[in-house]
Amino acid sequence: MLKIYGVYHSRASRILWLAYELGVPFEHVPVIQAERLPDAYAPDAPLNTRSVAFRAINPNAKIPSIDDDGLVLHESLAINLYLAKKHGGPLAPADLAEEGRMAMWTLWAATEVEPHSLQVLLHNKAGAAPGTRPPAVEEAVATLRAPFAVLDAHLAAHPYIVGDRFTVADINAAEVIRYATTATDLFDAAPHVKEWLARCHARPAFNEMFSRRLAETA
Repeated sequence: MLKIYGVYHSRASRILWLAYELGVPFEHVPVIQAERLPDAYAPDAPLNTRSVAFRAINPNAKIPSIDDDGLVLHESLAINLYLAKKHGGPLAPADLAEEGRMAMWTLWAATEVEPHSLQVLLHNKAGAAPGTRPPAVEEAVATLRAPFAVLDAHLAAHPYIVGDRFTVADINAAEVIRYATTATDLFDAAPHVKEWLARCHARPAFNEMFSRRLAETA
């Protein structure tokens, strides 16, 4: 059986969302980020990224990881591409060209968006007006305007990122772009991105994942 290592409040959310979309059985192994604990090495510390047991799974000491019947993989976006292709169906690439586009947009999200959307997630307050936000947030939002415009132009002609249907590429990109949602002006300037993200977040599998994320106590 597929094992998914990581808590919902981590990049494991991407894999968990995909697993719910696919309807595949899995075992969830909660692994918390060590930096969230007062002492990650305490005898009573929960399983965390510095635990010996987890480092045997991922020597990088980061979450998420998976063990899929003995195949151990790290890096959430790559894991999702693998799982979608393995299980097939509409979320997976229909041909080599779609596989290439899904990889392209996934790497685009990881390189062009995530470093900056994380700054918004970590340092911005919901409702903060432009000009009142920390400098790191203002810089991140300014940088994100260009890639958001690229995606907005693409989505003006397509309901989803690849193949005009919801796929793993949408999950990978949406989970990166979600980090920036408190910067509402960024989304107001990219209305097709805003509408697309709302469609992604209306899916039952996303709501299953996110409700568990909200209920998570770790």
